[in-house]
Amino acid sequence: MSHNHNKHEKMMLDQYAAVLDDAAKDAQSVTQLTEQAPISLADAYDIQKRSIACRYHRGERRTGFKLGFTSKAKQEQMGVSDLIWGRLTDAMIIDDGGAIDLAHYVHPRVEPEIAFVIGKPLSGEITAEQALDAIEAVMPALEVIDSRYRNFKFSHIDVVADNCSSTGYVLGPRREKTRDLSDLKMVMTVDGVPVAEGSSSAILDHPLNSVIEAARCLAEYGETLQPGDILLAGAATAAVALAPGQSVAVEVAGLGGCGFTVKED
Repeated sequence: MSHNHNKHEKMMLDQYAAVLDDAAKDAQSVTQLTEQAPISLADAYDIQKRSIACRYHRGERRTGFKLGFTSKAKQEQMGVSDLIWGRLTDAMIIDDGGAIDLAHYVHPRVEPEIAFVIGKPLSGEITAEQALDAIEAVMPALEVIDSRYRNFKFSHIDVVADNCSSTGYVLGPRREKTRDLSDLKMVMTVDGVPVAEGSSSAILDHPLNSVIEAARCLAEYGETLQPGDILLAGAATAAVALAPGQSVAVEVAGLGGCGFTVKED
């Protein structure tokens, strides 16, 4: 009996994965999964994995991971006690200074981040020293997030299944890691006007904690940070909605900046 049940469950997870993959591919919004069936957090990560497998099947390759809910405020807002993570692929890369077309998104937003290049495999419980030692480079970054759910409404289980809204990312110049990333001022501008300002300390109190937490959270689901992986450490401010014709940039004290433009309609 349980064998059939498992088979049925796997089919259901595959089905949800395909729905979310199509939604991202066709830029169409869908109903929240949790409104259709009871889904656990473990199911949600399973759906995410299957959904990204569809992308790999089409020739995309893995480039790393992103973290979400890295600020206490965001966790409280969503009623969760842990951060969440999603997968990055090469198709999500937006060139620094490049342009994006809003036709490829449902309701895109942008947030300022710090990104790490991982130089050594990391998994499970690690120390701050191990985390620092494993960082090959650090970069200013912007993440374009886009929930595939209607009205941008979702539970944390829905968002995990939807690859944590991950859609695109821009990386600035690679920098040597400096010991102190604890309180770097981060300013995001749209058309030259500051729209969001924060500090790298808003990212889990210190961006290095993102590496420690990522290693722990990924290990729970059998994943490892690998050499060459990009890790988007989490947003320093709230996300800002995108509109046609905008020019978006971030500047991080000591690290430089990066940006992109949004095509006119």
